[in-house]
Parts: sequence; C-alpha cells; structure tokens
Amino acid sequence: MKRKFGWLGISLAAAAILLVSCKDKEPEETPREAFQAYLADWKIQNYAGMYARLTPELKAKMTEEQFAERYRKIYDGIGEENLALEAIPPATASAESDPAASPGETELGFRLAMDTSAGPIRFEHEAKLVQVEEEQRKRWKVAWEPSLIFPGMKDGDKVRVTSSRGERGEIVDRNGNGLAVNGTALQLGLVPGKMSENSDADLAKLAGLLGIDAADIRKKLGASWVKPDLFVPIAIVPDGDVDRYTDIPGVTFQKKKVRVYPYAEAATHLTGYLGEVTAEQLDRLKEKGYGAGDVVGQAGLEQVFEDRLRGTQGTKIAITDESGQEKSVLAEVPAKPGETIRLTIDADLQRTVYGELKDEKANAAAIDPKTGAVLALVSTPAYDPNAFARGVTPQQYKAWSEDPRQPFLNRFTKTYAPGSSFKVMTAAIGLDSKTLDPNEAKTIQGLTWTKDASWGEYYVKRVHDVNPVNLQNALVYSDNIYFAQAALTVGKSAYVTDAAKFGMGEALPLPYPFKKSQLFNKDMNTEIQLADSGYGQGEVLMTSLHVALVYSALVDGGNIVYPRMTEEDGGSAPAYWREGAMTPETAELLKQDLIKAVSDPHGVGHGAAVPGAAIAGKTGTAELKLTKGGEGTENGWFVGFNANDPKLLLAVMVEDVKGRGGSGFVTPKVKRIFQQSLKTGS
Repeated sequence: MKRKFGWLGISLAAAAILLVSCKDKEPEETPREAFQAYLADWKIQNYAGMYARLTPELKAKMTEEQFAERYRKIYDGIGEENLALEAIPPATASAESDPAASPGETELGFRLAMDTSAGPIRFEHEAKLVQVEEEQRKRWKVAWEPSLIFPGMKDGDKVRVTSSRGERGEIVDRNGNGLAVNGTALQLGLVPGKMSENSDADLAKLAGLLGIDAADIRKKLGASWVKPDLFVPIAIVPDGDVDRYTDIPGVTFQKKKVRVYPYAEAATHLTGYLGEVTAEQLDRLKEKGYGAGDVVGQAGLEQVFEDRLRGTQGTKIAITDESGQEKSVLAEVPAKPGETIRLTIDADLQRTVYGELKDEKANAAAIDPKTGAVLALVSTPAYDPNAFARGVTPQQYKAWSEDPRQPFLNRFTKTYAPGSSFKVMTAAIGLDSKTLDPNEAKTIQGLTWTKDASWGEYYVKRVHDVNPVNLQNALVYSDNIYFAQAALTVGKSAYVTDAAKFGMGEALPLPYPFKKSQLFNKDMNTEIQLADSGYGQGEVLMTSLHVALVYSALVDGGNIVYPRMTEEDGGSAPAYWREGAMTPETAELLKQDLIKAVSDPHGVGHGAAVPGAAIAGKTGTAELKLTKGGEGTENGWFVGFNANDPKLLLAVMVEDVKGRGGSGFVTPKVKRIFQQSLKTGS
C-alpha cells in the first residue's frame, strides 16, 4: 500500500510541472493581434490601454498623463465625433499568414475616420510595431510617433483650429446704391511701450480730442491681453483727423473693417445699425454660432434680415510647425459671405423725403401703386447709424436719448390717427353699400352737429361752412360732419365688416415689424365712436404705409396692391393684397374727386398742386386731446399721387402742426417732393 501511494504522489507532481510548463508556453500574441487591441482602445479613447502597448523608449519620454492629454486636447479642440478605426488587411495571403516575416519589427496599416468642426477627416497610415522583452516574454509594442495622430506631424508640431466669418451681406436700393455696405475706417490706437513717461497728461489730451473719458482709455490699456508692443484699439476717427493726434506719444493707426451707412440719417430707421452682441442676446443666439465680440443687427433691416446678411463661419484645422507656420490642412469648411439684399427702395427719393421732414417729428411712406414696391420709408428726427458702427461716444448717446423729439423712435412703424385721410375709406364703404349718394346735396347748418339729445354735449365739428354739400365738396373742403353722417348711415356692423376689406386690424404682409392698424381698441361700442371713425378719429389708428396702400385702390381699380420691400418679392407675391376693397367705379369716382381736392384753389389740399401734373390727394388733420373742448395738439397728413402717371404714391404725417397751418403745413413739403420726383418746374 505504501508503494502504491508513492507512485501516485510522483504522478501528481509531474502533472503540476507539466501544467506550469504548458502555461509558460502559451502562444505569443501576433503583431496583428497586438495592433488590433491597440486600435480597439484607440476607438473608445482608452488612452491608458493605448499607453500600455507603447514601447519602453516612448514611455521613458512621455508619461501616461501627457500621452492622454495630447490626444484629449487635440480631439476636444477639433470637435472630434464618430471616431472610427480599422486595420488594413495585408496585401498578400503570405503576409497574412506570416505577418512577422521580418523578425523583431513590422509595419501594419490602418484607416481612420472622424467628423470635426471643419468637416470629416479621413486618412490611411502605417504604424511600426517592435518586439520587446517584457516580463520574460516577447511582446509586440507600438513604436508611437506624432504622425499616428495625423500623418505628417512631427515632434513640436501643433494642431491649430482657426475660424473666420464670411463677410456680411450688403443692403442696396433698387438701383444698386448702397444703404448698408462694408467699408473701412481709421482705427486710432495706442502702443503702451511707445507711450511717454507723462502718460496721464497724454491720455487727458487724447481723451479731450476724442470726446471720451480718460478712464475709458485706461480701462482698455489695462486689459489682460495687453502687452507693451501690441496695438490697443481706442476709437475710430475721420481719415482727415490724423494730424490732430500725431504729437501724442504711442498713438498709431490701423485700418479697420466697419459697416458704412452712406445715407446716414436719411435711412437710419430703415436700415438700422450693427452693434456688438449683448449678454442677453448671446443667450438666444449662441446656438446659432454667435460668440462674445460678434456683431448683430440691433434695429431696422440689419435686424430683420440678420440671418440672411450674416456670413457663415468658416473653420480650418491645420498642422503647424514650432514657429507657427502652416504645414498642411487636415480639414476646412470655407467661410461664405452673407446675402446681398436688393430693396425696392429708391435711395434718392428716400433722401428727398428726409430732406423735407428732417426738422420735424414726422414719418412718410412712398410706394409705387401699380407694383406695390415700397419706395421710401422715413422717420424724423433721426440719428446717424455710422456713429454706432464706429463707436458712439457716451455724450452723443446721452444727447440722443434725452432729446424730447425722440430720434431713436421709428415713427413709420407706429400707428397714428389718420384724420381726414381716412375719409376716402368711409366714402368707399358708403358708395359700395349704396348708403351714400355722391350727388345728393346735403344742407348742414353751422360748424357743429349733434345727432340728437342722446349725445349729450358731444358734437362733431367742421372747419368750413359750405352748403349744400355733396361728396366732392365734402372731400374738397374736408367736411367732418358729412363723413360722420355717412358712417352712421352705413351702421356699426356693416361699417366694421366693410372696413376689414381694407386690411384694418391685420398685419401688413411684410417682414418689417409694422404695428397693426386698428378700427377700434376692443369694439365699435357707440354711435359717437362710429361717427368719429368716419373722419379718421375715434380709436382709428394706421401706419402711413397702410394709408398709402389703401389709396392704391384708387389706381388699381379698387384693389389694394400687395406691398414689396425686396426685389425678389416680385416673382412670388400676388398682385394684390386685398382684391375688391372697393368697386372700380367707386375707385374712379374718388380719384377724380381727389384731383379736384388738390386742383381747386379753395380746396384744403391745394398747397400740394404741381403745375403740369394731376395730383390726386387728401389732407388730414388729427386732433389729439383728452376732452372735446380741451387743449391739445394736431398731426397733419397728406396722401396723394400723380393721377396721370401713378408711379409714386406718398403718405406723409407731421406731428404738432397746430398753430402752424394744420395739414396746410404739410402740403408744400409734399409739393416739393413730387416736383423733385417728377422733375417739373415750380
């Protein structure tokens, strides 16, 4: 028995030795298997696993953290996504069966693909693997070099990502004249290292010349990025002002790209201006690629068409050497310029209208009544948008902000009581509803009228005691009582329904933010309100552009033309915004009456008469006061067109004309605009 157990012990020991021996002789990992494992770690960005498979020589030069940080920094910087890697199969079957044909080292190919902020990057490359002794075994390790990140990279090279913005699109008028264009300006700056020791005195002098606070200059000089030899921008100055600053040490100049508004105040409320994006705006716009320091449209068409005008961002990923020189481009998305927008605006007409109104609180809209092209939109007083593009001084901004005339207010987008200019709509509603006979001669006694005792002390007042009164006389002399009675005869329900044919209460079909016109605040509540509405008072409010569009029906057979602000609108926009606002017969009758209202020497619109032209038009005086008999002010209107050649329809409103002739203050201005447009004599 003892002998038997002895042989069993010997057998077990031999088996144990055999197992250890088998384990030690476990098949070695082939270079292809080692490289496949390396690529698998790379694909999931397991940098620790990748580092473990590098040669000892590489590990001696670079720590695991340095290795991982290099990849992370590059991949984060380029916006890497969707990383894909695969080994390239060997070219021949023999190579596949014997990948280690050259003892000690081999090269294996791979493909890499990724998406980046500058587009896709794709390449094929080879990695060198060497056999090293590790833990008493021979293992295949990757002889890593920078070219494994991107082919062509060497020690000291960097991957640089640069962004560029496509040039902003321009805004031009119908004839190609620039309204908002790209230009250059002279940027004054300081180089700190070239400033004198007496910098306080120099800065005080510079601040005085620029009209800014010396503390603002010091703040710019104290920015964290400022170095002695760097140019620090301070202000934009006129090109001819260079000599004023040359004796101040440290002052130098550079050209800077800026937005230029050639028509300045004449078109500022139309074009708006650019300004640096605010923190509040950045919260909304950062998803569109905006960043701190970017400019964005702050008002007007610059704001309305921001998405179309703004150029798209370009991004380039390149390898640069130690000196910063570009060696190769890995991926690039070119920047694209913004769209150039051609308006229907006539810049010369815009300037002419502005010239007549610039000293007033006023606004005007001009259209081509046949095509719907918006030819001019003017608001006065105005401000110079170039000041914002170049850097408005605090003093100038304060002056504009505190000006009681409100130059920042865009009046052509606002609504106002249209006064007697609205009587054309009341007349059309009455004529087409058959409640108004244009030939009926009415007798209206005195200058005031009350329907009955239910009105209490309320009354409607007219300016001229003319009898008898028919439709033509009522338009020539602008008789409020006649049109109040006409509205009452139509009736509240029918009047509200028919007014809707003229777009009352609806937004104008334009991208610009015009306020909606209204017939009433909430409802047409009383007969008094209806009577007042008949001559454009009560709660009636309209923009000058909407009034102009209503008058286009007199040119277009009773149809209101579809408004257009950009040239491309003509192809797809319908011809009419409102078809059948009035009948063709009514439109012709009212047009002839409005010609008479201007040509008649006794007519209130005669001041707009132009020799050689048949100006058809209507004045309007809207009273603004809290009580019927109380004190208030007046706004004066004129709306008209040349009936013989209707290419220009003009609606003008001037505030505060009481004591200055009422609507008669407006008509000479309109006359001069028509004369300039028609190129006629006085």
